[in-house]
Amino acid sequence: MRIAVVTPSYPNSAEPYRGIFNYRRARALARHAEVEVFCTVSTYPKWLKPRVRMYSEVDPAYTTPGMMAHYIAYPAIPGVTRPLNAWTCARHLLPALREFRPDAIVAYWIFPDGLAAVIGGKKLDIPVVVQTMGSDLRTLPDAISSRLAARTVRAADFVLAVSNDLRDLAVRMGASRECTRTIHNGCDPSVFYLSDRAAARAELGVAADAQLVLFVGRLADVKGIGELIAAAGQLAPSHPKLRVVCIGEGVMEAELRAKITNPALIDFAGRKTPEEIARWMAACDVLCLPSYSEGCPNVLLEALFCGRPVVASNVGGIPELVDENCAILVPPRDSAALARGLSDALARGWDAPAIATHYGRTWDDVGRETFEVCESVITARANR
Repeated sequence: MRIAVVTPSYPNSAEPYRGIFNYRRARALARHAEVEVFCTVSTYPKWLKPRVRMYSEVDPAYTTPGMMAHYIAYPAIPGVTRPLNAWTCARHLLPALREFRPDAIVAYWIFPDGLAAVIGGKKLDIPVVVQTMGSDLRTLPDAISSRLAARTVRAADFVLAVSNDLRDLAVRMGASRECTRTIHNGCDPSVFYLSDRAAARAELGVAADAQLVLFVGRLADVKGIGELIAAAGQLAPSHPKLRVVCIGEGVMEAELRAKITNPALIDFAGRKTPEEIARWMAACDVLCLPSYSEGCPNVLLEALFCGRPVVASNVGGIPELVDENCAILVPPRDSAALARGLSDALARGWDAPAIATHYGRTWDDVGRETFEVCESVITARANR
């Protein structure tokens, strides 16, 4: 079986860890079929760049270990061409798909890239599976995008979701429940696993008695990083050993740095490799994920695999992944509640080995389940 994976979120020359979960997902699927990745890249005029995320030119010759990846560029103007982007993307994507001749397309993102995959699948008369990841359905920017996203989930042969919450949303938008399935994300146990906190702290230069809170993610408003900075400020007087380390990059970094009145309290550590993130997880007391919206956040799963508790917003698919033995959930956009949750988490004695075995799903599970769906849609198309 030949499967084309279409996604805008995938490692590239400018951001080698962007969408790394999709790389792992594709690698796992490739254990069952011949898989090639088609990473769709919107390109903008040099005088006009998007404001909501970092943007750099992508080298089309870039590759990822063990996976054939093609970078398909298509022109766009932020905001202006949004209603047309799916058709423009499909026009540039279709020649590459024709050359690969897949039996099915799996698109990791609903709009515009998932709709582009649906358009391409119709042209090639092959089934298309689309997968919603979270913000592609939860935080659509306007009514036109919402209508086109709904059109995508209705027109696709099958809709996957990384959480039951997103699956229900896709159904409300018009997807058939019989043609939907939740496939929660996995984790790589060769990178993320329970290890000694003291050794990790010595390696990273973290004080043995520090109360270390770790954040990993984009430095973007939707991740609730502003609330984390405010909560840390509220906790500092009663927690003199508190230290917050933020791993990641984003358009808000300069703005966030300007909000910090105590530079010793919060560190911005920048981009890190997965292996480096795993060491910081081993070193921390608690991972904090104060997002406003989430699907199935990989960073949360990675913390659990490392045996570390989580303080997170009670949003999206997060409640499906944790219980009171490994997490404290708080309302989003509430720095005072977040401060209380962090204080409680830092004061509590957690069972690290039990947390490390709480979840257990790997990317192999994800690849096998996705392949089962691909087999079913191909068979259904052949029997029409």
